[in-house]
Formats: sequence, structure tokens, C-alpha cells
Amino acid sequence: MILIWDEFLKILKEEAGSQIVETWFKAVTLEEWDSATQTVMLKAPNQFVCKWIQDHYAELLKKHLARLLYTNKINLLFIGASQEGSQERTIIPASVAHDDNHSQQKILMHHQQPSHHTIMPFTSAHTKLSVVEKKTKDKSSCNLNENYLFKNFIAGPSNSLAHAASYAICENIGRVYNPLFIYGGTGLGKTHLLHAIGNEIKKHNPSLIIRYETSDHFINDFINCIRFDRSQQFRSKYQKIDVLLFDDIQFLSNKEQTQETFFHVFNVLYEQQKQIVLSSDTFPKEITGLQSRLKSRMEWGLVADIQTPDLETKIAILKKKSEVHGVPLADDVAELIASRVHSNIRELEGALIRVSAFSALTHQPITCELAKRVLLNVAEKKHESISLEHVLKIVCKYFSMSVHDVKSKSRQKDISSVRQIALFLMKKTTFCSLQAIGSFVGGRDHSTVIHAISKIEHLMHEDVALAQKLKTIEQEILMN
Repeated sequence: MILIWDEFLKILKEEAGSQIVETWFKAVTLEEWDSATQTVMLKAPNQFVCKWIQDHYAELLKKHLARLLYTNKINLLFIGASQEGSQERTIIPASVAHDDNHSQQKILMHHQQPSHHTIMPFTSAHTKLSVVEKKTKDKSSCNLNENYLFKNFIAGPSNSLAHAASYAICENIGRVYNPLFIYGGTGLGKTHLLHAIGNEIKKHNPSLIIRYETSDHFINDFINCIRFDRSQQFRSKYQKIDVLLFDDIQFLSNKEQTQETFFHVFNVLYEQQKQIVLSSDTFPKEITGLQSRLKSRMEWGLVADIQTPDLETKIAILKKKSEVHGVPLADDVAELIASRVHSNIRELEGALIRVSAFSALTHQPITCELAKRVLLNVAEKKHESISLEHVLKIVCKYFSMSVHDVKSKSRQKDISSVRQIALFLMKKTTFCSLQAIGSFVGGRDHSTVIHAISKIEHLMHEDVALAQKLKTIEQEILMN
């Protein structure tokens, strides 16, 4: 059940934020899934946590756990220690948790007769993960997830530079690519690489002080130190580190005091040739609300991006995941799953977990037909070979503008706006890299493409009419 719960936490982090996960859900465990009674048993450290989650997050639990366990309704059974130390149980009755189009799955699960304790997929990996979690907790000075290693990371054209640079700094700590800045979208492997660096260095240099840190934890730690007047102790703690692995630095935006402190920590570590590795969802210069001097320092070393993997890399990732977890996965099934998931590796792994879970629950082998049924809600891409030229022509036609003008160096407002829309739709509807897109549209840098994508996404949230226009253009691109 560990993998199902881990997948739920990832979804919750996207939907509710990492602070909610850290505060309320990290101490909760998924103890058991009884398919006969449609009941999930959750264990919390105390009744306060139980009640808070029941009052505020019960519907989220029902919705996402029902989807991950492939059922249409869920009973939640909470177990929490009372003040006297005994255990108290609270049941939240089932309700319809989601309305996905899963009629075939429901029929199959209705006719099966499972045992009281249904064995979930990946059981061979559960014990290993528990051991890893225990070891990770014991090494509090590192705060590393020992399941994230270089040998588990699939390198391909989309991440080859970031992977190679990450491996290189393990052999030349603080002397090459310092700092190393890795950026890319959600779920593409940035965190995996940061932990892999830490684990690799720790293996060969056990005496070094290595610290993996999220921006959320850094901010909260800093706030607590201000409250108790321990700012100097805070700086000293981080300045003693030999290797700092800092995840999601973009969340330091608009937090002036925290940025000031991080700036001084960065300077001390850099001057002492300590290794610094940073990650973000965007290029350093495009992070809004961040001090210019911090942005500048982030580019002192090497800036490497991770892009959406191509089909071959996704298939390789699926095969690797299936081997690790002991799940038989034929080549044709791996290709089918990979072709259905286009956003990120996290969603790719989630699709594999859903297929495997359904296979285990219904006692059926994993075939293409089964995978198709399970992934009915994952839209299959109709046009695998959409070209950049095709996208640009459709956009220019819609706005009555010439291709030459959009590719030109002109900065006229109307031309720039159409150019940014074209760059946004090129990234959304093709598998082309940022470099390829920028090069196609007048030889522009990939950072220009990132800026355009970010700007259009922001405008879409504020302008409903623009969002509808882009949806219309996208449909035309996919249909023609």
C-alpha cells in the first residue's frame, strides 16, 4: 500500500500544496485496503490530526484514493491514539468519489470475489521501501531519499545534460559546475537528480555533511529561528554544509528576509568551494520576485534543463519501473501506456501503478486491452507528428499575420503577442524541445520560449476570452 499512498501524496501536493502534505499527511499511513467492504484504513499519530483531516480533507481522500484503487466509492476508517494512549476509530461513510468513465472496470470488480485482505501490486517492493524510509529517517543530517539513485534514473535526449552534469560534480565536488542549476516542469526528475547526487557523494565521502532542502522547509525553519531569536544559529547550521541540494528555489519569491539569508549562505558556501545544486521550474532570469543578485549567482556555474521525455525514453522508464517492482510488462503494453501519457514522469508512473493495481485486484494479466480500459480517462494524442511549421501556419492564419513577421526581430506589440502565442502552442502540441522551438521561430533562445509560455499561461488565467481563443486554435491544430 506504500506506493498507492505515495502516489496520493504526490497528487495532494499538486492540488493542496506541499505545506499541507508536510503538516498533516506525512505522519499518516495507509494501513489496509479491504476491497470487500470498500474500506481504506488510515493511521494517524493522534486524534487531533484524525479530526482535522476528517473535517478538512475527507473529500480529497475519497476522490483520489477511489481513483487510485479503481473503485467508485470509499469508506474511510481512521485510527488515532487517544490522550490515554489507546486507539480510537472513526469511520467516514462512502460517497461517490469520482465520475470517471469506468463502467467496464466497475462490472469486473463487481463480479470478482476477493479475499478479505486483497494483495495490492508491487508487494515485493513494499518491504524494500519501508527499509529505505527507515534508513532515510535515521540519516537526519542528510535528509536523503535512498531510493533515488543514478542507476534508477533513465537518461535520454530530454535530460542528458542535467544527468551528465549531476554525475560529473560527484567526482569533482565544488570544483566544476558550481552551482549547478537544474530547471524543468513538474514531475520530470529534478528531485530525483538532487537526491541521486547526494546519495552518490555520500557513498564515496561518508564524512561530508550533505543536506537536501526544500524551499518550504527552509522558509519555515527560518521563520522559527526569527521567532526565537536564533538567526545566527540558523546561518551557522547551513554554512557548515559541504553539499547543499536546494529544491524548488522559485518559492523564495517575494520573501525578502529569507532571500537575504539564503544569499549569505550561498556566498559562504561558494567561497569555501562547497557544492551547491539548485532546482526550479523555470530559468533563473524568469523567476519573478527574486533578487537580481541571487539570479546572477545561480548562473555562475552551469544551467541545465530537463524537458518532457520522448516516447522511447518514456518506454525505457516504464520498463525500468516495472523491473524494480517485479511487474511483468510487455513491450507493446509499455508503448501503449507511454503513448497515452504526455505531461511528466510522475503521471507516467501513476499510470503504471493504476494498471498494475487493476490487474492485481481483478486477477487479470496486464495486456494492451486491460491497459486501454484502465486508461480510458487519459486522452490519446491523435496527431503524433505535428510539426512546428504546421502550428505556426495555423496561428498566423487565425490572426491574419504573415509567418515572416512572426519570425522577424520586430518587437511591435501585436507581432510579439502572436509570436508568444505561437511559441506557447508549439510547446503544448508538439514534442519539440525548447531549443528547437526557439531556433525555428527566428533563432531565438530557449529562455525566450520559457518567458512566452509563462506569460501566456498567466494571461489565460486573467482573460477568459483569450483562453477560449487558444482552445479554438489548439483544436484546429490537432484536427487539421
